[in-house]
Amino acid sequence: MSQASQFISTRGEAPQASFAQVLLAGLAPDGGLYMPAAWPQFTAAEIAGFAGKRYQDVAFEILSRFVGDSFTPAELRQDIEAAYAGFAQPEIAPLSAMSGNRYLLELFHGPTFAFKDIALQILGRLFARALTRRGGKATIVAATSGDTGSAAIAALGGLANIEVFVLHPKGRVSEVQRRQMTTSGHANVHNIALEGSFDDAQSIVKGLFAEKGFAREVGLTAVNSINFVRIAAQSVYYFTASAALGRPATFIVPTGNFGDIFAGEAAQRMGLATGRLVIATNANDIMVRAINDGVYESGAAHHTISPSMDIQVASNFERALFEASGRDADWTRAAMESFSRDKRLVLPPPVLSQLRSRYDARSSDDEDTLSTINAIAGTSGRIIDPHTAVAVNALRKFGFREEPMVVLSTAHPAKFADAVTNAIGSPPPMPEGLQRVLNLPERLEILPGNLALIRQFISSRLAG
Repeated sequence: MSQASQFISTRGEAPQASFAQVLLAGLAPDGGLYMPAAWPQFTAAEIAGFAGKRYQDVAFEILSRFVGDSFTPAELRQDIEAAYAGFAQPEIAPLSAMSGNRYLLELFHGPTFAFKDIALQILGRLFARALTRRGGKATIVAATSGDTGSAAIAALGGLANIEVFVLHPKGRVSEVQRRQMTTSGHANVHNIALEGSFDDAQSIVKGLFAEKGFAREVGLTAVNSINFVRIAAQSVYYFTASAALGRPATFIVPTGNFGDIFAGEAAQRMGLATGRLVIATNANDIMVRAINDGVYESGAAHHTISPSMDIQVASNFERALFEASGRDADWTRAAMESFSRDKRLVLPPPVLSQLRSRYDARSSDDEDTLSTINAIAGTSGRIIDPHTAVAVNALRKFGFREEPMVVLSTAHPAKFADAVTNAIGSPPPMPEGLQRVLNLPERLEILPGNLALIRQFISSRLAG
């Protein structure tokens, strides 16, 4: 079995795991994040050969390198085909030309109109298949800043032997994002509006995993981007975009929890030649400060018009630190424990140098975001959502570059109609799939950000 289909923890104190075990576990038992024991490698010729291929076929080529004997090739292909059957665009992740050598990579053509669908539609099917094979039940707890929750519900709602608990920060997601979660009619979906920030919700999820007896008793697992299968699935569109362009590109990625941009590093480590990976953030600029100042330090989360990035602790940064340290699990474990305690980590010069060789970072405030939405609509007639606008604003700061510049466009603008209306004076067109949720009854519980109360709520729903 290849090293790529065996997985290790960034903190070095968990046994190796198979792809199916990583899929079902989410977080490693030592609190770390799973990574492949070695990255699979694609040659330049293999990557060039992806040009013109169906997205589904490229996804199969890449994911099959990680799967090992957890699934047969026929099972993997069947689940990939089913995952993308309902997408609005046959290309799945089409490149759309802007001016010059600038492009938008449109990642919002799935059932919930956000990039999370691209990975979660595959993950949900593989998850159900693996759970059926293993037997038993699973409890999925997902912290969401807006889009992961609805994408997880779309992928897992109604499946047997799975209960889905979604925690979103009350009042800190858009109305459409909230309603996409809370109007689900599936009995196995439970929505919690948490009184607090996304970071509070994420902390509670990690706390539930840390209570090993409870986690084992309920079959706890995660489907947000701490689950490596999400990262592997998201790496695919870096390959397809690069192959379509025929030369290396710089990718500008609006990111909060660092999963979407780490998928770009994953693609690089598998052999994809790119320019820089540009971290684009809003006022929650912890990653910009980490790269530019060398200090990873969290603070209070700021509420912005790009709420999916209102995050102060970027979970997937641990994966980047693990790689930048030369896969030093002892250092990574100590660094993460220190950060958890002090909310501050000074990055050692060799680690910072490695990060800077790969990443650039820019931030925008709400005024920048609104003016960018307005400017793009005025010059091209194209309407973009506020997260994409954060990345476009970062792109505009670069000026002209010889290499292609690709902005990851992560959500349909109608999911953030208030912000778009504020920017251009009229609402964006509303797809039927989003219009429908505005007229359905909501189902949610409002709870304080208290670990014990959340655990009690989960236990009571499972018992009921």
